Amino acid sequence: MKTTFFFMVSILAFHLAKAQQDHHYDPPWNTPPESSVQFTVPGINNVPDLYGDVEDPQLVVFFAGNQFMCIDELLSGFKEKHPEYQRIFAETLPPGILAKQIEGGSLTMGNLRITHRPDVYTAGKNRITEMASYFDRTEVYAYNKLALMVPKKNPKKIKALKDLGKKDIRVSMPNPAWEGIGRQIEAAYKKAGGESLHKTIMQTKVKNNSTYLTRIHHRESPLHILYGQSDVAPVWYSEAYYQKMIGHPVELIPIADEQNIRATYMAGRLKQAPHPRAAADFLDYLTSEEAKAIYKKYGFETD
Repeated sequence: MKTTFFFMVSILAFHLAKAQQDHHYDPPWNTPPESSVQFTVPGINNVPDLYGDVEDPQLVVFFAGNQFMCIDELLSGFKEKHPEYQRIFAETLPPGILAKQIEGGSLTMGNLRITHRPDVYTAGKNRITEMASYFDRTEVYAYNKLALMVPKKNPKKIKALKDLGKKDIRVSMPNPAWEGIGRQIEAAYKKAGGESLHKTIMQTKVKNNSTYLTRIHHRESPLHILYGQSDVAPVWYSEAYYQKMIGHPVELIPIADEQNIRATYMAGRLKQAPHPRAAADFLDYLTSEEAKAIYKKYGFETD
């Protein structure tokens, strides 16, 4: 009987260890807020792009998703400067998805329906300019560039954008339909190899499934690299920088300046902001030296 019991315990421990191994790189990569019950289950219940207090917030911020690594320090720093705002809700989904949420008034994730109107929306300069009629104040606060993320030791020996056109290279590519970075990367492909390279990666390799188009690239691209599903992912420099910072087994491959781009991040206060004073205070903080130091820490540029 004892032998059978210990055998069953060993089998259970093996399966638990395997389940943990299968998801050991899964987000959230941020620090979850304190709560009486923590019930994040990797691979099953995990909502890494919604933050804070969804009920009766005093400030709602929609961040372009690739800034998720800055959220913890930004929000805690803002609360310290403004203790009058302790209930803050933030989202870090792709900017195109957030734009649709603003336009339509709601977003459903799983069984959760969110109808909060944002006070502040952040995105690339082009999208903010396109949506200018929504805002009564805008601010520039950070910059970024492109890089390549590959597995540790770079087993496919990828050196440059042109290598992504090779038949045996699996690419994790942000979908330009809703990812602002996708359009920037497409422009970089054309700089590196003209229409031929762009067509190979975005048409031929999409059809044969060696280019994977993401839905949430700042989550999927790192996971595709970490779990061996892709050989390379063009990402924002800050994203590859962050994955290395937290000890994940990836490498950052720079992209040549003549093939790269410089993205400008802007924030806008919505004309219909439910909390206009809090929104103004947050924009002031976002453009402060303290906030700039946070962005620099995570690989962004601020001047």
